Amino acid sequence: MGLKIVGTGLGRTGTKSLHTALTLLGFGPCHHMFEVFKRPESMPLWIEAAAGRADWDAIFRDYHATVDYPSAAYWRELTEYYADARVMHTVRDADEWFDSVHATIFAPAGAGRRAGEDVHARFFASFRARVPQQLDDRAVMTKFFRAHTRAVTESIAAERLLIFRVGEGWERLCRFLGVQVPDTPFPSENSRTEFIARARAVPSTAVDP
Repeated sequence: MGLKIVGTGLGRTGTKSLHTALTLLGFGPCHHMFEVFKRPESMPLWIEAAAGRADWDAIFRDYHATVDYPSAAYWRELTEYYADARVMHTVRDADEWFDSVHATIFAPAGAGRRAGEDVHARFFASFRARVPQQLDDRAVMTKFFRAHTRAVTESIAAERLLIFRVGEGWERLCRFLGVQVPDTPFPSENSRTEFIARARAVPSTAVDP
């Protein structure tokens, strides 16, 4: 299909809400970590991407947009490869992000820190390698978060980029995409409470940011 939208925001910046919003606006199918769990056969492709052998056309064959991890880890490659795609960068307060990510994606005992040689562990490690290894260090992680936004802003042409907080609602998003504002509330999904509850119920699928 070819991506029309590349999301560069890190996990726990409202990416699941954005995923649903883009689908409602007609920009689906949209890739998200959930899609990897639905299609675990794609994990080896991501492992290959981490090794410098990416086949983006195969990974995104059935998608028009992508948000969240693992895509956000490869934002430079993806925004270059899909040079005509619009870029959406979700943000939030850096300390709030750290609190959320430390309780969810990279929780000390969570699947996001899984180690081993099986395909799931290697998949998690493949994109985790692009995040600081000091996952418990607030100063290091918030510095990384701010630097990530700065790098996206400095690298992507302003007319191609939308810096977005999901709490803003529909207006700026729809104006950027050139579509009408839908007559429905903006999605609000995958809260920290929901994430933790899902992690307890199904530990192996609880890495969704």
